[in-house]
Amino acid sequence: MSRKENSQTNSEPYAENPPSESGDAQPVVEGPSVEKIVSDDLEKLAAEKADLKNTLIRLQADFDNYRKRTERERQSERHRGAELLAESLLPVLDGFDRAISAHRDAAHDEFRKGFELIRRQLLDVLSKQGLKKIETEGKTFDPNFHHAIERVETSKQPDDTVLEELQAGYVFHGKVLRPAMVRVSANPEHHDSASNSTSRGD
Repeated sequence: MSRKENSQTNSEPYAENPPSESGDAQPVVEGPSVEKIVSDDLEKLAAEKADLKNTLIRLQADFDNYRKRTERERQSERHRGAELLAESLLPVLDGFDRAISAHRDAAHDEFRKGFELIRRQLLDVLSKQGLKKIETEGKTFDPNFHHAIERVETSKQPDDTVLEELQAGYVFHGKVLRPAMVRVSANPEHHDSASNSTSRGD
């Protein structure tokens, strides 16, 4: 065999795995498979998607709460503005009431009817905003809505019955703007009965 052929023959075993500098063959190191890499990436994407979805749900809930709170505050401000306006117009209604009650004779019928019409129109406008007149005459006295400035002794009415309204009272959306000033009955029979019951109890 010639020297050239011997050289080629000796080099063939190292064609695929050339020797290292130390003369040993290097082992082949295999990395993760493509399927493993894809599977890991899909898991990461799924986790990120879940996080984004949860974040979106929280943001949506926060925005809904903010919108509702803002609407409540805006509604409260509107009510408060209307309440202040209604309260400031109560003296105007009182003025109409005094003007109407001051002229009961027939000569002032047209004058009184005109004032009654204007007062009713004003009250209708305020009623649409939430103002309501407190009922008085014939009602049982209620300290939440009535302010008694006088008790009138009478046996014709049950005790604590409102006999007369001296100044109208009003509520706005259930809140008392001003209690009605009234005269209230004091039935002596009721007090006598109560005294007798107390005496018998002793």
